[in-house]
Amino acid sequence: MKKYDKSKYARIHSIESFGTVDGPGIRFVLFLQGCALKCKYCHNRDTWDINGGKLMSLEDILTKIERYKPYIIPSGGGVTVTGGEPLLQPKFLIEFFKQLKKQNIPTALDTSGMFDITDDIKEVLKYTDLVLLDIKHINSKKCKELVGFSNEKELNFAKYLSENNIPVWIRQVIVPTITDDVDDLLKLKEFISTLKNVQKVELIPYHQLGKYKWENLGLNYELNDIPSADSNEIKKVKKKLGLD
Repeated sequence: MKKYDKSKYARIHSIESFGTVDGPGIRFVLFLQGCALKCKYCHNRDTWDINGGKLMSLEDILTKIERYKPYIIPSGGGVTVTGGEPLLQPKFLIEFFKQLKKQNIPTALDTSGMFDITDDIKEVLKYTDLVLLDIKHINSKKCKELVGFSNEKELNFAKYLSENNIPVWIRQVIVPTITDDVDDLLKLKEFISTLKNVQKVELIPYHQLGKYKWENLGLNYELNDIPSADSNEIKKVKKKLGLD
């Protein structure tokens, strides 16, 4: 299908029917295909190609979700859309979230926020109950080195969420020697303190479990010599951010 209605179809990488880490409760997690960032630590390297994945209809996805409502709703869960980068397919998200809201199913969006606040983005956020915002790096120069883009758009995205009182969980991957610098952590803490809508701060320990995906694609994994973040590393970061 070369041409299709982007409000009724989406390119899907995969589906997780009983997710427990991408928002509260049990989640139906939809992984959309495509990402413009070049995160060196990405554990889903195979999601980057916007033309990859499987084309699925809105109707088929909603039918799948219907089967899991008896588990999702009583748990206080809902549906989380992640990726890749879901906001690359905003027309689909608008219609998808509208339909979920009609069924009183809570919606969550896992995004980098590396976007201008367009009318489509605003419309998506109107139907979003929770944003899982992955702040790549608080230092703009280091952010560009790590993911290919500076952080101005994602920080502006965070401010927009705060101004419009859209609940957010702030996430940051803790990569030893890259995102655990004390000065950077203090700046991150200061930035988070300016936001009025933060419900939770999640520190995600860096690991190399997705390294094989890079290798299977014949690509060089640049962080090969960076050790995984252990529990002591996370404790140190929590202390700096006042989360312990």
